[in-house]
Amino acid sequence: MSFSASEFYEAGISLPASVRTDVALRLLRSVEPDDQFTADAERWLRTEAAAAYDELKADPSSEIPVEDVKARFAEKWAARS
Repeated sequence: MSFSASEFYEAGISLPASVRTDVALRLLRSVEPDDQFTADAERWLRTEAAAAYDELKADPSSEIPVEDVKARFAEKWAARS
């Protein structure tokens, strides 16, 4: 039996959240990142992420509390619906 991507999504979205999480993680693990993705991620880590880390170490007062970060993500997530 073969499902289209839409059919698979519709079947999966009806599963309980814990099962969807497990299936999603298994699917992500089954996909090998391509060379371009790997190169882009490495470049980002060595430039932007490293610079942000260095800035935070130089000025710890610029730290954003984790509660604020979580709240921002929650707001953005809620706005998607």
